[in-house]
Amino acid sequence: MSLFFSHGLRRCVLSLFLTGAGFVSGECLGDWPRFRGPNGSGIASDSTEMPIEWGPEKNIFWKLKLPGPGASSPIIKGDLVFVTCYSGYGTSREAVGKIQDLKRHLICVNRKTGKQKWMHTVTATLPEDTYSGMGIPAHGYASHTPVADADRVYAFFGKSGVVCLDFEGNEVWKTSVGTGSDPKRWGSSSSPILHEDLVIVTASAESSSLVGLDKLTGEEKWRQTADGLVDVWGTPVIAKVDDSRSDLVLGVPYEFWGLNPSTGKLRWYSEAMDSNSYNSSVVESDGIIFGIEGRGGGSAAVKVGGKGDVTEANTVWTGRDTARFASPLIYNDRIYYFANGLANCISAKDGSAIFKGRLPAPSSKPAVKAIDSEKLEATEPTRPTPNGFGGRGGRTGRGGFGGADYSSPVAADGKVYYVKSDGTTFVLNASNEFELLATNQTTDSGEIFQGTPALSNGQIILRSNKHLYCIAGN
Repeated sequence: MSLFFSHGLRRCVLSLFLTGAGFVSGECLGDWPRFRGPNGSGIASDSTEMPIEWGPEKNIFWKLKLPGPGASSPIIKGDLVFVTCYSGYGTSREAVGKIQDLKRHLICVNRKTGKQKWMHTVTATLPEDTYSGMGIPAHGYASHTPVADADRVYAFFGKSGVVCLDFEGNEVWKTSVGTGSDPKRWGSSSSPILHEDLVIVTASAESSSLVGLDKLTGEEKWRQTADGLVDVWGTPVIAKVDDSRSDLVLGVPYEFWGLNPSTGKLRWYSEAMDSNSYNSSVVESDGIIFGIEGRGGGSAAVKVGGKGDVTEANTVWTGRDTARFASPLIYNDRIYYFANGLANCISAKDGSAIFKGRLPAPSSKPAVKAIDSEKLEATEPTRPTPNGFGGRGGRTGRGGFGGADYSSPVAADGKVYYVKSDGTTFVLNASNEFELLATNQTTDSGEIFQGTPALSNGQIILRSNKHLYCIAGN
């Protein structure tokens, strides 16, 4: 047994006693087991020193060629890294191929060596959304990040279903949560999460549903369907209300929803941002849900808990901050978000501006001077129509994914990391001032980076449309 894994086992045992820290059973310090790490926070659970500078010939610990592209993010469980991708169809605009050849892949990688341990392939369930329009060509057919517990990994492949495998690559079960399409045929991207004995899947495009599956058997334990789930591409979080209650919280058009994670039934809802689609994911911190959206949206902070419409009772603050696809990062009582070439920081307490800094273009020298902290103005919203849960939302908006940066900011060791689609990674000092520590380019081969990095034990796991990278060292 390696020294690294022995330490990992001790961290895991210790984490089981840290019941107030938001850990789930079997989750170890250093694990990054789902989209944006522990409970979707984007913050590494360990405090190991992280890399600041890297490049094609510097601090690349290993590099693995992938069989195809994907907009999903890697996850880390102990000595294993998992990532999804697809092949056979729609891998590029120049060679679309035949949709009958479309396959999805879940890949397991040895974190210490960078060698592939196994690959599980799922043949596409047809008919599938075609590689056309603004959505699918921008993000492809593997946009859902997998999730792992102590023994198994779970991947969602849209119409092709949810699959569970053990850590040796053996399929345990596979099930469908729907084969429909969203009105725009943009595809889906919401990632599965775990809660107690359930895998919870946001099947917004496939069936306008939230589905709770038994994680041991794949049996459907509950399903809640609502029109308000149309135009949802984000991933929910689990928010602790008190010692006896946790809520499943999701951002939907115009609202936040808090549901019973054991049944999927709506407990509360709150007006949030005036956005007719919800592309990013909400974030929870100290019992408050935070969200920032684009498309005429804004920002909001709402306390969890309560019953029914809690807008008046639970809203902490609202603002005019806007972002497109990147989810916000709450780190040391500050909210970091990135949009339109700007790094923005506001107060988590009241939403007031702290700084705004312009990010340099890849060819320019790093800029460290902050610019006007005045917030961006949002466009006027369109009012919603009723949805199936009794709140509001469900209107279909216009526009597409083309040309977007999908990656969300993450943090560790007092640093904030943000990756643009061209692979440029900005490293900021997590403080009250705009301080850009480094501007890094992982590769000079023109690869596309759409996944959010995974941070763990001094390493950054980063995926492109062609490779999986492990960055380590300073």
